[in-house]
Amino acid sequence: MATAANSVAHPTLIQVDPFVPAREQKGLHNRWHPDIPAVATVKPGEVFNIECVDWTGAQIGNNDFSDDIKDVDLTCVHNLSGPIAVEGAEPGDCLVVDILDVKPFDKMPWGYTGIFELENGGGLFAREFQSRAAKAIWDFEGIYATSRHIPGVRFAGVSHPGLIGTAPSPELLATWNKREGALIEAHADSVPPVAYGPLVKGAYVGQEIPDAVREKIYREGARTIPGREHGGNCDIKNLSKGSRCYFPVFVKGANLSVGDLHFSQGDGELSFCGAIEMAGTIKFKTSIIKGGVEKFALKQPLFLPSPIDPLYSAKLIFEGISVDYHGDGKQYNMDATVAYKQAALNAIAYLQKIGYTREQAYLLLSAAPVESHVGAIVDSPNACVTLALPLGIFEHDILPKEEGLKKLNFGQCAIRSDGLL
Repeated sequence: MATAANSVAHPTLIQVDPFVPAREQKGLHNRWHPDIPAVATVKPGEVFNIECVDWTGAQIGNNDFSDDIKDVDLTCVHNLSGPIAVEGAEPGDCLVVDILDVKPFDKMPWGYTGIFELENGGGLFAREFQSRAAKAIWDFEGIYATSRHIPGVRFAGVSHPGLIGTAPSPELLATWNKREGALIEAHADSVPPVAYGPLVKGAYVGQEIPDAVREKIYREGARTIPGREHGGNCDIKNLSKGSRCYFPVFVKGANLSVGDLHFSQGDGELSFCGAIEMAGTIKFKTSIIKGGVEKFALKQPLFLPSPIDPLYSAKLIFEGISVDYHGDGKQYNMDATVAYKQAALNAIAYLQKIGYTREQAYLLLSAAPVESHVGAIVDSPNACVTLALPLGIFEHDILPKEEGLKKLNFGQCAIRSDGLL
């Protein structure tokens, strides 16, 4: 007979409503700063749940136009749940975080992938495509995702947190702001921007703190857009349930924060809003390795990926090298970013031959479990990067044939209501 007395549910330390704007909820923040106090404290070995809003904080709707993507307010994005302090963690330690589960809310069984405007967010091909807003809504059925905006595909998600990390020390925060500020100053006219510095507008800490402390956090806090030494927004798709993370600790308690949950993502997250963004719940267990920063030479986190991965063994692999042959033909020296972009552009061109629009192909490569690898980075002048497209995600044959590719009509993804692309 089941014994209720010994069946204790794992506590949920932060609860959110995915349909309420993040700025109206407690336990959330969208800047990194050492003065943000912990929402809760756990002991090493405790198992606990954290609920997360989607990264925009409920700005994007389940509809058939991309006006919400066009008008998204990027000053207040990457809403993180936390911080959670771990009892006994001290600067110089290693915080071990086991990701035990990641799942969407039952009441919100959908997510989205977006292409941002050139002037508002950008993405990998913002300048090449002169990007206009577009999006795809994905419906979740258990482990699978399908989209009315990208017909003909169905794939298993590898759900993971796009953003997870520990709080910076005052010294580390100052280092971030100094080096990124110099980059911004050197490229002041770049569109989209090369980096995003501290910004009071849109900053949010959903806790009761003194006004002077709040003003300091808003004035100095680092934006959560990139990954840094503490982890942050690294968008590593294989950090799914069963993963283990080793984070350097910079402040007492470590102050772990998490957000930007993804149902699925391809390596690279091409379109910036490029995963299947979702709201949901993540389950953690933590432990501490004393002196771990020195023991493991931790300049940045270490990760053990999940043992759970969709079984897509057959793949069509696209290659790219350090030559902008989709653009002006310029030769670059060992530039892996250029090589990755060429591989992705080759895949987009191929998918267009099958009948997908450029926007649909761009979104699909961002959201599906696409794999990218550095093939060679030693043979000057051309780095070689590959992008592997799983064949099993398609409901139709996409392999090359002697007679060519059969072009089908897949419609179009959600675009702006004014029709601009």
